[in-house]
Amino acid sequence: MTSHLSATDAAVSTAALELHYGVTPVLKGIDISLSKGKTLALLGPSGCGKTTLLRLVAGLLAPTKGSVAIAGQVVADAATGSFAPPEKRNLGMVFQDYALWPHLTVGGNVSFPLEMRGIGRAERQSRTMRALERVGLAAYADRRPSDLSGGQQQRVAIARAIVAEPQLILFDEPLSNLDRELRENMVGELAELIATLGLTAIYVTHDHSEALTLADDVAVMRGGLIEQLASPDELVERPASPEVADFLRLGGIADLEYRDGLWFFKGSDVALLRDAGRAGAASRVLIPIASITPGEIAPGRLAATVLRSQFRGDGHLATVSLAGLAKVELQLLSRVKLRPGDGIGLSIDPDQLRWFGNKVHSSKEENLEHA
Repeated sequence: MTSHLSATDAAVSTAALELHYGVTPVLKGIDISLSKGKTLALLGPSGCGKTTLLRLVAGLLAPTKGSVAIAGQVVADAATGSFAPPEKRNLGMVFQDYALWPHLTVGGNVSFPLEMRGIGRAERQSRTMRALERVGLAAYADRRPSDLSGGQQQRVAIARAIVAEPQLILFDEPLSNLDRELRENMVGELAELIATLGLTAIYVTHDHSEALTLADDVAVMRGGLIEQLASPDELVERPASPEVADFLRLGGIADLEYRDGLWFFKGSDVALLRDAGRAGAASRVLIPIASITPGEIAPGRLAATVLRSQFRGDGHLATVSLAGLAKVELQLLSRVKLRPGDGIGLSIDPDQLRWFGNKVHSSKEENLEHA
């Protein structure tokens, strides 16, 4: 995502894009600009507007306000009433359910867009096989979609989307119908395929791990707005708001208040860290998973109770609540399994905290363990 690109330089761009259903706004002024060969993920919960934005780019919906341009050509402009239908936008789409025709062979499914464009049989055959080769399915051209696995069907849908060599590919949650293990395998495979083919793509998902794996840039959406648009690394290192941090599951969010030289969890006598700042300051803070080290309950450590724990590849991800602060839940990684109800002590690295809001202080924070 390169927001400094002009509409004429961008592979796809939108300007002040809005969509209303009656008096209800669904999108509230979206500005994006995607350069050629890059992938933008639209990430957010159901109802945030990400699929609506994709449909506006695709030409399946017309904007209430604003405009859409593809490869420098305006394809929709609410001010002038201009609107190009999907077949005039030179794009491909991959849907949640793949939308493969069961009565056609794999080759027949892939060649269908070419047939609709009136391309001759010999060229259709050549381009169809080339597209299938690019997704590793040339040997399956004569099979039916029902003979293939879910991952193979997805690749057929991608081959059909790229067979006409469009300038833009739109993915609408293409992995959501796969089981978890296959979905995790396909994310990496799809990312490699997009990069190898040099595709320009917009990818809609509600899964943050998909977005962070696949995309060059991610637009985190909420309530019809883009909360933050940044690279995956920047999103993780510098989330713009508590809502972004919470949605990305980067750690626990807590409200703090400053009293008597200490930062306390709001409304409590539980102190997080020492600070020589000005009294009366308040802030929200992200306590990242990586900032917390579990250990025995001891002076200078925060006392916590394990609520639940689940294994993941790099250890056990535990959710804990702080003693006296049942509403504050934090997450941490442990090399050993922590059982619900276990009492543990927490050390928190203050240098890894991410502050939001009006934090006011004048000297370096210190973890209470070292105070």
